[in-house]
Amino acid sequence: METAKYTNHADKTFFSPILLSCVSRLKCLFSIELIGQSFVETLMLAEKTMPAAAEKHHITFFRQSGWMMFAATTSGVLMYAVHFVVSREIPKGEYGVFTTLLQVVPLLGIPAVGLQPIIAQQQAAAITDEQKRIVAGEFCAVWRVIFFIWLGIALVAGIFWQQALAGLKIENSAALALAVLIGLAAMWMPLVMGILQGRQDFFWLGWTNILNGVGRFGLVCLVVLIFHGWAAGAMSAVFFGMLAVIVIGGWQIRDLWRIKTPPIQWKNWLRRIVPLTFGLGAATFMLSADMIFTQNFFPREQTGFYAAAGTIGRALVFFTQPLTLVMFPKLARSVATGEKSHALELALGATLLAGGAAAVACTLFPWLPLLIVNGKSFLVAAPLVTWFAWCMLPLTLSMVLVNSLMARSRFAAVPWLVLVAIGYGVALAIVGWHAGNLADTQAGLRMMIQTLGVFNLLLLGVCAWFTWGVKEKTKMAVGR
Repeated sequence: METAKYTNHADKTFFSPILLSCVSRLKCLFSIELIGQSFVETLMLAEKTMPAAAEKHHITFFRQSGWMMFAATTSGVLMYAVHFVVSREIPKGEYGVFTTLLQVVPLLGIPAVGLQPIIAQQQAAAITDEQKRIVAGEFCAVWRVIFFIWLGIALVAGIFWQQALAGLKIENSAALALAVLIGLAAMWMPLVMGILQGRQDFFWLGWTNILNGVGRFGLVCLVVLIFHGWAAGAMSAVFFGMLAVIVIGGWQIRDLWRIKTPPIQWKNWLRRIVPLTFGLGAATFMLSADMIFTQNFFPREQTGFYAAAGTIGRALVFFTQPLTLVMFPKLARSVATGEKSHALELALGATLLAGGAAAVACTLFPWLPLLIVNGKSFLVAAPLVTWFAWCMLPLTLSMVLVNSLMARSRFAAVPWLVLVAIGYGVALAIVGWHAGNLADTQAGLRMMIQTLGVFNLLLLGVCAWFTWGVKEKTKMAVGR
């Protein structure tokens, strides 16, 4: 049973499903005064009739997942609403640049992509005071190291500045500068989110997600509608939205900076972080790379249509991502404590159900999200929406399995995941060079999506094999 420190807001309020039922019935039968008098008796009854451990686990999982799904949906709607403003108010070529830079940001953050799960894993498994001090020390040290890694990335971007502007068809260099700056926020944010996730503080984890969407949408409205900014202005809104997450989330975990920490064992840290970075980095590359290759190989005025359809497809992944956020610390803690967890089965089943329903909806009404968000001029991209939905579905399932493998330290899968990602990059370059020169642009864009679908299926196959086809003893370095 988890300590109160790592229990989320919902758990503090509702002690058990039986208590919920008792309180509900008392409200119907008695006055508020009688409820107050009998509260202690009801609580004692609930403790005596507490459900079995497995049932409690399922209910807690779905309650936490439900809150995270709500938070992600709210944030996702707000972030998707950004495209409602941007795609209607700026030229389609600039909209393509904006959407491309949104996909550049996760790629810039790949060096830190393993930070959230590893910090969440360590925090969830930190049972003793010594282990908690080690986690605090790692957090503070890595925070500083990230800044210097980002300086290196910024230097490389400066060296290839003109090539990047030409390849991504960016007319205002400030847009690219802001994307590089956002890269720092993208690498710091997983540290903060990882501590909240590891503590299973899903209340604030969800709220920071919502506030990210609120900040981004509000600032986009201000910059684009009031000051008539284009891609560069919209990217500034993205930066300040992420900054709000870092500041608010950082305040919730401010105790880490005051803990006296031991020296960091960098060798052990790197042994954990490197496979996580490559494994999750491969999945991130699969999610984001297609837009960048499309922007490079296709006419600037056509990429906005691909961007609109791709945003809908990627929303499928982001919509189900909260399930993995809830699953990861539970699997990590189960490995540390030896307790059995059904989090993977629950997360995978819910992802398949939600993702499949969304894909069916995109098949029946592919024009609807385009009409609502982007306007009539984007309806030509409707056939691409259906392709994107089904080609992204395997990736949503792969994300769950990749996170499960990483949480259980089953790193034998990592080289194969990286190999799939490399093959995907090569295939995008070959297909993009050919498809970008076709007279039928729609056919060329469809080929890019089909390439995505083939390699997402291959990624899913690799993840499934290492999850169920290979028996491997998991080892987890706790507090080393």
